[in-house]
Amino acid sequence: MSKFDPYEFLKVACNPDGTFTRNMVERQSDAEPDESSGVTVVSKDVTFNKEKNAWVRLYRPTKIPSNDGTAVRLPIVIYFHGGFWIHVTARDTVCHEFCKSVSTMLTAIVVSVNYRLAPENRLPAQYEDAVDAIHWVRDQGMPHNLNPEPWLHNYGDFSRSYLYGMGTGGNVAFFAALRIGETNLEPMKIDGLILSQPMFGGLQRTKSEIRFATDPLLPLPALDLMWELTLPKWVDRDHRYCNPLIDGTHKDKLRQLPRCLVVGFGMDPLIDRQQDFVTMLVMAGVRVEARFDEIGFHGIDYVDTRRTDAVIGVVKEFMH
Repeated sequence: MSKFDPYEFLKVACNPDGTFTRNMVERQSDAEPDESSGVTVVSKDVTFNKEKNAWVRLYRPTKIPSNDGTAVRLPIVIYFHGGFWIHVTARDTVCHEFCKSVSTMLTAIVVSVNYRLAPENRLPAQYEDAVDAIHWVRDQGMPHNLNPEPWLHNYGDFSRSYLYGMGTGGNVAFFAALRIGETNLEPMKIDGLILSQPMFGGLQRTKSEIRFATDPLLPLPALDLMWELTLPKWVDRDHRYCNPLIDGTHKDKLRQLPRCLVVGFGMDPLIDRQQDFVTMLVMAGVRVEARFDEIGFHGIDYVDTRRTDAVIGVVKEFMH
């Protein structure tokens, strides 16, 4: 019986000089900015920090609802993708198609953030990128901005902005929300935090982690290696970035969070942690809506279009 190799599973190799090689080949999709092509959602890439090569992919429905001939302002969804911290970009087809579905079903402008990846960039680099992206979106609604991004400036309702993260992106959205808790974001208002199957961990194994230890998507040795490659060096999985349930100053900021939606599936090894996370938020006085389905695995809404529609439908209810 061959020994399980978490590096091989994660499709990442450590080179002698300390660099890493990714061996996972993801299909990628170009943005589709041409409205005349007949697409229901147009998209484009915008670089907002050339020094960091920080960029977002914007999505906008081609048919904007109107009220008495005036275009209705659309909610703004700032989206953070999943991918084990070390894979996936905003260009990847799986992320691109999901964001198109979100923009279509929610009739919203989606800002898909291409945050830096580990292990070259360890936490909290991803949180910093997220906060930078949020501030950039905010700036597009500022009256003194002489050259705003037109899709956001002309069609976005900055008072109805949401942070939406899936998997590791859920972790990013949560900690980004904590970081901006006391920040004056006017004219932007973060009206809600949407966490789909957020990625958390810890040293003590949960019952669901033990029950699904050999899960085909999230086996425990791969999860452990993922955190080893992502957390700051010299810390363990009980650091707050991985395990927010531990005591720390971050818990003092929980009450500043907006209302939250947490989505999870019963066959996800992380389901116990997600449910404990909800309990922590409730105990801190956060308004939380928890939607847990017993049937379903981690990331099912990325690969099953029926579940995609179902999850986005839950998000739509939450936003309205």
